[in-house]
Amino acid sequence: MPLDLNRIRALCFDIDGTLRDTDDQFVVQVAAWLSPFRGLFPNRNTALYARRLIMWLENPGTYLQGLADRLGIDRDLYRLANSLDQLRRRRRLSPGPVVPGVPEMLAALHARYPLAVVSARGQHTTLTFLEGYDLVRFFTVIVTGQTCQHTKPYPDPIEYAARQMAVPVENCLMIGDTTADIRAGRLAQAQTVGVLCGFGEREELEKEGADQIVVTTLEILDFLLS
Repeated sequence: MPLDLNRIRALCFDIDGTLRDTDDQFVVQVAAWLSPFRGLFPNRNTALYARRLIMWLENPGTYLQGLADRLGIDRDLYRLANSLDQLRRRRRLSPGPVVPGVPEMLAALHARYPLAVVSARGQHTTLTFLEGYDLVRFFTVIVTGQTCQHTKPYPDPIEYAARQMAVPVENCLMIGDTTADIRAGRLAQAQTVGVLCGFGEREELEKEGADQIVVTTLEILDFLLS
């Protein structure tokens, strides 16, 4: 279904692969691990197969996250993730690079729309990234994997964000790089944009029901502020 621009009154953003450029960084690392076996890959292209491997692992990862949610152990998993993140902070490692141009994009969109973060990550790791790049000021609400009883691909986080922004959920636009983002938006009756700068591929995002596909997150400026 084509994107209905007249419906859009608020924007919800995923972080990883959408605002944060961690996915390509991870692909580089996995490709380096595969490099001793490059002769096994067509054209010795380890980067291509590193990305496909990560994408293949993402669907089971999403399932396991949802399973932990249903079993009621997601809080324990988030505490573990936060502990690991605190260890990373003590070692002074980077929170991960922001997608170039994202701060400027958010500043421009903030002048016209209320904005929300809708991430499945824990609160600590989410805020580490947003505060590290001074992005918190652009968002009316920050929804993490700990905010609602269920996280993406359930619709709960988007519905919660809509309430906090005082906007009907059907007037929200969910922007993310994975099928979990698109599914959550669709189930919430919001419109969705899939971005290809993360792990998602066009075919799977379209199959999940994305209303529009863009190559990079910055392309949403072309139709939202035109």
